[in-house]
Amino acid sequence: MAVVKLWQENNLSNATIKNRLSALRHLAKLIKKPYLIPSNSDLNVGKRKYVSTENHALINPDFTYITNKNIKISLELQRILGLRREESLKIKPHLAHRDNQLHLQSSWCKGGRGRMIPNKTDEQRYWLEEAKKVVGQAGNSLIPQGKTYILQRHLYDKQVQHAGLKNLHGLRHAYAQKPYKELTGWDAPICGGLKSSEYTPEQKEKDHLARMILAEELGHSREQITVNYCGR
Repeated sequence: MAVVKLWQENNLSNATIKNRLSALRHLAKLIKKPYLIPSNSDLNVGKRKYVSTENHALINPDFTYITNKNIKISLELQRILGLRREESLKIKPHLAHRDNQLHLQSSWCKGGRGRMIPNKTDEQRYWLEEAKKVVGQAGNSLIPQGKTYILQRHLYDKQVQHAGLKNLHGLRHAYAQKPYKELTGWDAPICGGLKSSEYTPEQKEKDHLARMILAEELGHSREQITVNYCGR
């Protein structure tokens, strides 16, 4: 199928492609034409990978060609705080930034799961203050007044494309690997550190605790999700 080839050329994961094919097969059954969608093996779709073996971290990308100030700050907040795209657009910095923590409201977050992120560095505090300056009044978000989230997201996508930036979820990967090292004292496995199978009992306990903290900080409830960012 041409669409599967396109997905593969766009570097979609095997898991994502299989999920999409599953939905198409369901549709094909509903219209009583199940033969329309070949098997995964016939389409050369590989097995799902449950442990990441490739580091997708995007470190210090060039935002020089991002001309919209709101979008640039949204990108910087993704980079230094591990925010998702939607969160970085919807955030209301005056309300979120309290002392040394960032309080993300549930309405800004995926699945309505609000969370707190510690602010430990001068760089984090600098960009949060810049965000406050741009939005002006307390209660304003990085989406300009009178503009919808969808319109701002379209502008974000255009700005990113014009700047030649890709795979910006990698900003979140890069962010996640920093607190992992701070909490454990060693590099994440995906960054060349020891594999979990090589840990001592004490290191395994420290690794687990770090992953639980990191999962919450990233807005997830499962420790397993950290494997996508830090490897195992």
